[in-house]
Amino acid sequence: MFWSAALAADSTPRPKTLDDAQRSATNAAGWVEENWSTWLGIGLRIALILVIAFVLRSVVRRAITKLIERMNRTAQAVDGTALGGLLVNVERRRQRSAAIGSVLRSVASFLIMGTAGLMILSALEINLAPLLASAGVAGVAIGFGARNLVTDFLSGVFMILEDQYGVGDTVDAGVASGEVIEVGLRVTKLRGDNGEIWYVRNGEVKRIGNLSQGWATAALDVQVRAEEDLDQVRAVITQVGVDMAKEEPWNERLWEPIEVLGLDAVYLDSMIVRVSARTMPGKAVGVERELRWRIKKALNEAGIQLVGRPLDPELQTEAIDPSETTAAPSALANPESPQAMAASPIAPGSPSATVPPPTTK
Repeated sequence: MFWSAALAADSTPRPKTLDDAQRSATNAAGWVEENWSTWLGIGLRIALILVIAFVLRSVVRRAITKLIERMNRTAQAVDGTALGGLLVNVERRRQRSAAIGSVLRSVASFLIMGTAGLMILSALEINLAPLLASAGVAGVAIGFGARNLVTDFLSGVFMILEDQYGVGDTVDAGVASGEVIEVGLRVTKLRGDNGEIWYVRNGEVKRIGNLSQGWATAALDVQVRAEEDLDQVRAVITQVGVDMAKEEPWNERLWEPIEVLGLDAVYLDSMIVRVSARTMPGKAVGVERELRWRIKKALNEAGIQLVGRPLDPELQTEAIDPSETTAAPSALANPESPQAMAASPIAPGSPSATVPPPTTK
């Protein structure tokens, strides 16, 4: 019964005789014989496209990898030298190279394999116009929905390519500030002054203040008494700078001799001498602390006394006169005084309330 139902359900015309079967086989063989060369040519073309695509992709990715390794070797060659310590950070260069290599490899793979896919579809004689139109519409929709992600990614790519900042730099990104501990294509991690980690989206960064590029300035004020000899003060500070520039590690962190700029302010009982020095980027705070330490010791040995900074006149407030807070004497303060009794309300039913008001003529 099963076979009979299956045969009844099969509506495909079947050869009823041996001649019909032979004729169908002959037609199929003829169709295969007529089209086998076309299919063989298409298959060989697809195979050739795939082989070329994979070989080209492998060559390009290997070339990118070699380029990244060469960049890393260049960074390691200068590491440990004075120039390497000042301008090159191996970890920063490594992460930057890895990010650039990842982007380049991804872009190369997408372009090569995407082009190969389109060529295969073209070899199969598939109309690509509707496919490309649909892909364009889908790309616009996805890009509109993920515009923030695209913005973060593109901003990260340009930040890395332009080397705006890297690992170890101290930056002010507007929304957060701190030391860069990781640079990604979408998010940058900053270590704040209190140890917190800030995750800053690259698309949210509108400006970058890099405090670790180029050079930095160590500036401090030395306040001494107004009676001190300025020439002696200059000589002592200058000698401190000369001695400091000869010692490790300050000889590398100081890029120029310490300079006494002159008087920055003069008061009745004191005067302020401004001292400045150009230092390695990111090392200005340490140089300022060491310089204050040495200047204080040298001035004490020379008998030059430091004084405290006077208060800012704008921040000073005059003492309040206690008499200003005392209220003036008032007769109403005594409830038994005639003035207080006259001002108090008259209770109903009292004799004073029944007295008729005086008449006027």
